[in-house]
Amino acid sequence: MSLPAAHEVTQLLKAWTAGDEEALDKITPLVYEQLHQLAERYMAGERSGHTLQTTALVNEAYLRLVDCGRVNWQDRAHFFAVSAQLMRRILIDFARSRGYLKRGGAVAHISLEDSPSVSKEPDPDLVTLDDALQALAALDERKSKVVELKFFGGLSMEEIAEVLRISTDTVKRDWKFARLWLLRELGEAN
Repeated sequence: MSLPAAHEVTQLLKAWTAGDEEALDKITPLVYEQLHQLAERYMAGERSGHTLQTTALVNEAYLRLVDCGRVNWQDRAHFFAVSAQLMRRILIDFARSRGYLKRGGAVAHISLEDSPSVSKEPDPDLVTLDDALQALAALDERKSKVVELKFFGGLSMEEIAEVLRISTDTVKRDWKFARLWLLRELGEAN
């Protein structure tokens, strides 16, 4: 997304927060493609035969965003961070509701170092990863958020810093720690 479009999205989000319902109609075409790309990133590594489709994930997340009431949207990065979190929750809830094995079976594992290419490689079992992220959040919630925003949301270090209101250097340190911690946790889970 170009900077003028990002600025436009931010302005529309703020107008929507202020109660302008027309802003929602204007923002939809501006964010839909990116929401779809975000959903594709999630769905790319799902097991074959997954019954939830990318478009259904986008639509479900979008409906929840619209229904979540008055969120005080900071900017475009905040919107996509919340979207990523919603998509993750939807997939985890879907997996748990279908009774999938908590610890994985034949799940292919990926390196967290390769997270920018996550859409090209299979995801680890989302339930196992979610359990590990919850354990990390109990230890350090900010580090867990950094992983969520980078790994699932596809946000850059700068965007994560903006969303969390911390420095980019702090994000990089948190990412390094969290990545190593999760590698250890996920290794022990298998």
